[in-house]
Amino acid sequence: MMVMTAKVNPKKIIALLAVLAAVVIGLVMLLGGADDVQTTAAEAVTDNDARVKFLENFGWDVAASPVESGKVRIPAEASEVFDRYAQLQKSQGYDLAPYAGKTVMRFVYQINNFPNATEPVYATLLISKGQVIGGDVTNTAADGKVQGFAMPEMPN
Repeated sequence: MMVMTAKVNPKKIIALLAVLAAVVIGLVMLLGGADDVQTTAAEAVTDNDARVKFLENFGWDVAASPVESGKVRIPAEASEVFDRYAQLQKSQGYDLAPYAGKTVMRFVYQINNFPNATEPVYATLLISKGQVIGGDVTNTAADGKVQGFAMPEMPN
């Protein structure tokens, strides 16, 4: 059996570990883009002004206070309707799966500047522990749709 030994300099090992740590932190910061939407949207929204500002960041002009607020339970079991809503949330960078079966706060604001709206349009925010975990914009017109927070693009 052959045994090899090497003299290790502790200063070089510490320096190497520091460089590796810096590289890992740099990569995490650069490549963490998969959750950019969630991270950006996960700003604290612990009061009404912060919730209104959150919606204004998407270009919405909303009523100064919610038209409705209260607790809502995220379904624990999947259904066709909930699955479609969960897909909408994922397209915005939110994941409702960790909240399945849990109660969260729901705030609904009337939108005043939805393009070509003929009926009321509402923005719904789902909040857990002061963070936006999901939501939507709902056009209540007969041909209206439920969409993400982003302002719709107007056709030319």
